[in-house]
Amino acid sequence: QVQLAESGGGLVQPGGSLRLTCAASGSNFRINSMGWYRQAPGKERELVATVTEGGGTNYGDFVKGRFTISRDSAKNTIYLQLSGLKPEDTAVYSCNLDGSYYSFGWLGFVSWGQGTQVTVSA
Repeated sequence: QVQLAESGGGLVQPGGSLRLTCAASGSNFRINSMGWYRQAPGKERELVATVTEGGGTNYGDFVKGRFTISRDSAKNTIYLQLSGLKPEDTAVYSCNLDGSYYSFGWLGFVSWGQGTQVTVSA
């Protein structure tokens, strides 16, 4: 079973920065991609950013160069640097892992973290 541990959320003023961290732990698994999604009250969950094991990245349209996702494959950890934060970025940010585990063959799975609150307010 793979577990995701998130950290780094909090309260920040408009224009400020935060760094979110998500670390995956478990055994006999491999990662296809990891990423961050967010959900604000009353809104649908949306993609923030993903990074594949090969290093390819994908960002939500609203990011517009403000956020950067990176990974440390040796630690099964990803980071999301949030900069130029706006009040509309306020949401619960959740880590996602798309991977495979071995059980008489490789089987796909998706795991989610519990989420970390990011609040942007003066």
